[in-house]
Amino acid sequence: MKTMPAYKVVYTTLKQQIRDGSYPVNSFLPTENELCQQFNVSKTTIRKAVSLLSSENYIEVTQGRGTKVLDFSASQKLSGVTSFTETLIQKGYTVSSRGVFVENISADERIAEKLNIHPGDPVYRIQRVQCADGIPIAIMENLIVASLFPNFHTGHADFISLYTLLEEEYNLVITKAEQILHASKASFSDAQILNIEVGDPLLISKRKTYTGNTVFDYSVLKINADKFSYHIYLEGR
Repeated sequence: MKTMPAYKVVYTTLKQQIRDGSYPVNSFLPTENELCQQFNVSKTTIRKAVSLLSSENYIEVTQGRGTKVLDFSASQKLSGVTSFTETLIQKGYTVSSRGVFVENISADERIAEKLNIHPGDPVYRIQRVQCADGIPIAIMENLIVASLFPNFHTGHADFISLYTLLEEEYNLVITKAEQILHASKASFSDAQILNIEVGDPLLISKRKTYTGNTVFDYSVLKINADKFSYHIYLEGR
């Protein structure tokens, strides 16, 4: 495992402390100077970590008042990059995965176009069924650029959140995403996997996710529309 940069250590620690309630909603984080002393790092490192937390709607930096902890679980804001798994956990579900399988494939023209790579380049294809409180809720497929994640596990795996795994193992910093949502109907195979009827409504999510300006992941999710919805948060013009 690579050594995690100092700002990422601060970011990850504070994020976990916010999520476990060490810093409750509407409370304030320690001052910049206090955080520097706590983590034994520079102000630049603290500011970079705080900027990441702010971009994910965990905190709000207010001039003259400090850094306020926000209610991160109130809604899934599509202006911030949150994974499907993270959203389920925030909503209070116990999340598990079934049939996780990873294989190394060569990109065809369609996959190469989605990932901004060349046909024939290596890609990891990750397939699994995500469950909430033991109930199958989504069929998930991720395609990630193999060159960015050397020695990634292939075969059967047991991780729950792909993004968390990549952040922890490869120090991945997720910066932005492009997402398309549309409706569909369950095919026979979809219905068998999700324990629903053929023709039942599905919500299809297709997303490109970036680190910096580089696409690292293209995902397609087939979600049981009766079990999940997106809350779109809009503010201003």
